[in-house]
Amino acid sequence: MFVEWQPVRQSRTHELVLRSIEERVFAGELKAGDRLPPERELAPVLGVSRSALREALRVLETIGVLVAQPGRGPDAGARIVRNPDDALGRLLRLHFALGSYNLQDVLEARIVLERSSFEAAAGHAPSEDLDEAEELVRGMAEPGVGVSVFNDLDTRFHVLIARSSGNALTSTLTSAVRESVRPLILRALEGVEDWPATARALNAQHRTLLTLVREGRGAEAADLVEQHIRGLHGTLVDEPFGP
Repeated sequence: MFVEWQPVRQSRTHELVLRSIEERVFAGELKAGDRLPPERELAPVLGVSRSALREALRVLETIGVLVAQPGRGPDAGARIVRNPDDALGRLLRLHFALGSYNLQDVLEARIVLERSSFEAAAGHAPSEDLDEAEELVRGMAEPGVGVSVFNDLDTRFHVLIARSSGNALTSTLTSAVRESVRPLILRALEGVEDWPATARALNAQHRTLLTLVREGRGAEAADLVEQHIRGLHGTLVDEPFGP
């Protein structure tokens, strides 16, 4: 695909480079999978230094729309990609840590997203996704499962159901919100008095949620996942967690 590049102004150079690349994405001239010209070619065409170009490319890589492979060969260079999940999760975790959103905001966002995703999954989830969710539930039920492993499997379970709902944006947002509170949920689980009993209770809800989704009982699954989230995540809202 031929892309016509134009020089950009020198003030706030890396932002202008970003704007130039964004404009080509918006215009459909650059799509996922397309490669950018090598730095030595693209920088002079844009009329900027290679350091300014690299700064712009690093920003694009951080927000999950570009991947850069150093070195030589067919895979080297910068390529446009679609990888929003990790990028949004990273940004949300940072803003959460900086106090941009409080725990109550995150709690209510999780509830809205997961009610929607569980209800939709009850009508759209592929059987292979539900089989994978079953394996995660079994993993959480393993005797002696540790808090960290349980928390990881728990996160994967909720994100998988969101993915199986058929709504890619809901899946991405659910993943970002759930990941943003993963450390706090881990600390809460580590602080419970009777971890084995807590694990059994939480996983009993996971198993019931999965059954409701398999049986197409979306409204009931939505109600239960709200109860499930408020049960643990809701306790975080009332407790002082320091940095």
